[in-house]
This record gives sequence, structure tokens and C-alpha cells, in this order.
Amino acid sequence: MLRRPAIALSLVTLVLALPAAAEDLVRRVDVTTWKSVFGRIEARDQIPARSRLGGTVQDISVVEGSHVEAGQQIGQIRDEKIDFQMSALDAQLRALQSQLENAQAELTRGESLLERGVTTAQRLDALRTQVQVIEGQIDATRSEREVLVQREAEGAVLAPIAGTVLQVPLTAGSVVMQGEVVAEIGGGGFFLRLAIPERHARALTEGAEIRITDTGQERVGTLAKIYPQIENGRVIADVEVEGLPTDFVDARVPVRLPVGTTSMLVVPASAVQTRMGLDFVTIAGPGGAPVQRVVVPGERHEIDGVAMIEVLSGLEEGATLVAGHE
Repeated sequence: MLRRPAIALSLVTLVLALPAAAEDLVRRVDVTTWKSVFGRIEARDQIPARSRLGGTVQDISVVEGSHVEAGQQIGQIRDEKIDFQMSALDAQLRALQSQLENAQAELTRGESLLERGVTTAQRLDALRTQVQVIEGQIDATRSEREVLVQREAEGAVLAPIAGTVLQVPLTAGSVVMQGEVVAEIGGGGFFLRLAIPERHARALTEGAEIRITDTGQERVGTLAKIYPQIENGRVIADVEVEGLPTDFVDARVPVRLPVGTTSMLVVPASAVQTRMGLDFVTIAGPGGAPVQRVVVPGERHEIDGVAMIEVLSGLEEGATLVAGHE
């Protein structure tokens, strides 16, 4: 009957004599420190669709949220003065055409008279020059009319890029100047823009992993760009995220980004036992005997897929954990 305790003691001594695995030790690790901020969903390109012609807005065919393609007509602007100018040029063309017909008739008559020796070659050259001058005037007037036609065509407001209409500040009947914004188009994809306190600026690195929490799901993004200019005490950075919801532009999304590392003592979460309001961790004491230590636990972390708990006090680095002790 006295052999069983001796055998059990020998087994405990043998187990404690084996080399301890990394997860069986109280170890110090460097844990990433995460900063919680809000990011805004923004379009990569926000380009205004401007009026190329001053006048009155006749029609706008899009509203906020409409999807447009590059080059698609989204509005029409009309300048009534162009119609009057084109009417004046048409009248000039008719008058010049009549003058040309009369000059050509005079030239034909002059050539007939020259053959009979009634007129001189100098007179014929003057008639020929007059015909050429009128033809030149007709060409110049037609070119002016083509300019007006082109100006009238520029009354069509075109989408500069493919994307979503973000703002339409005008309505039909509004009077606009040349170059005024008719609509603002967002396109080129969407990303998260962060405004981070400048004290964390040196801890940020491009390519770092960013965690986004949206609708209860955690997504992983990449810190794509950090802008060098600090605005109002904040660093501006862009984050690329796959599957980012784009129903609402400028929507705020909670984001966690790494801003440094903290060295801490950790133990597996399974090694911490709570009794009577106190937290205990069992370690191997002098001679290998199990000893329970009261600890002050900190935050829970996941390291290499294992749930670990930070130990604020009560343990030393390198102590051997004894699992399964009650």
C-alpha cells in the first residue's frame, strides 16, 4: 500500500524534469498596440462635371446616387445669344452668296468682252479678284458659323469619369457661368481615409495591416498611403479594403490600426483559474512542487492562434506552468 505514493511522486518528478514547451512557460512577448479611430469611406477620384458654356440649364438627367459612364451626357445648357448670332451669320452668307453670283456673272461677261477686244485684261483681273475676295468672305463666315455650332454643342454637360454622382447643386432653370460645377462625380474605386493624431505619425508604416469593424464583421485592409502634410494635428492616411461597402460615401467606419508594440508577460488563458474572486496560476516551485500564485490579469490577446492573458503582477518570466492542478 505504501508503493503507490512513491510511484506517483516519481511520475510527477519525471514530468517536471522534462523540458517545458514555450506555451508551458511564463514568457515575455511583444504585442501590437492597436489604436481605435474612425475612417471615412471616400471615392478615390472626386471630379466635378463643369459647364463649358455660360447660359441657362435646360435639363439635368441625373440625381445624387446615379451611376454614370465616362462621357455620358448628364445635362444641357443653352445660350440663346448663339441662335441670334447664327441667324446673323446665315443672313451674311445669303448676302455674300448673292454678291458672288453677281461677281461671277460680271467675270463671265468680262471674259466675253475681252475675246471681242472691247475690254482690257486689267479690268478682267479686277473682276476675277473681286470673285476671289467674295469667296474668301464666304469661307470666313462659314468658319465663324462652325465655331458657333461647336459652342452650342458644348452646352452638353458630360461626365468626366465613370462613377457615382455625389452632388448636384443646380436644377433646371439655373443660370450658370462657364466653368461652374453642375455635378460632382466620385469614381476610380473607394477607400478609407483616416485622420490619425500626429503623436502616432512615426509609428505608421505603409503596407501595415489595418482591421476594420463594420456590421459586426472584421475586415483586414492595407495602409496604402500616408500623406506627409499634417492637418489640424492629424496625419491623413488611406487604407485599401476589399469588399468595402459603398452605399454611402463619407460614411464613418470604426478602424483599428497598429501604432506600436508593448512588451508584456503572458500565460495561456487556460492556465488562469478564478476562485473566490481571485485569479490563480499554478507554477512549479522549488523542487518541482506545484505552487499557486495569485495574479492580476490584464487584457486577453491571441498570439499564434492561442488565447493568452497578460499578467500584470504575481509571476516572473521563465516560470514553468503546471496545468491541470486543482
